Amino acid sequence: MILGKCPYCKDGNIEVRDKEVSGKKVKLYACSNAHWSTEDGEMFEPTKESTCSFRIWQNALAKYGKWLTYKEIRELLENESVEVELLSKKYGKKIYYKKYIITNEEYGVSVLWE
Repeated sequence: MILGKCPYCKDGNIEVRDKEVSGKKVKLYACSNAHWSTEDGEMFEPTKESTCSFRIWQNALAKYGKWLTYKEIRELLENESVEVELLSKKYGKKIYYKKYIITNEEYGVSVLWE
């Protein structure tokens, strides 16, 4: 499935890839020009054939109670940012709040805290 054009290399498409990390099935949203390999099933490194490094893990915001959807990734690619609902469990209470996220070359996505 193609979600949009790659914002990094401009000639690749963002694809949905099924991966298994630590025994859990997770989707990887990656550029068609990005190729990844792993030795231990946890650390994925770009191969020598890769000409782009774009990738966002579906669970990149899991510590905030958020798994990214196809729709959110499409919107992120189109608008360069997308508003998502995150969860805080501070002081034993569940608090939902909305923040914008943007792409980040090192981590895939970053939360805009300001």
